[in-house]
Amino acid sequence: MPKLKTHKGTAARFRVTGGGKIMRMRGSRNNFRRKKRGPVNVLFARTVAVAGSNVKRVRAMLAGSEGDQV
Repeated sequence: MPKLKTHKGTAARFRVTGGGKIMRMRGSRNNFRRKKRGPVNVLFARTVAVAGSNVKRVRAMLAGSEGDQV
């Protein structure tokens, strides 16, 4: 059976924590940042866990990456 290849777009957008959670950045970070409230901009800088319904799909796309706990 051939080796699984990592989906590079997924590898750039998600990372796996030491505990195995998949983290992502929030969307809409680049548009109209000056108009948004300060606390909202602070939230954009943090990572959020991927929704449970998407975890299986993201793990499958990260399956070929070495060094990650997938």
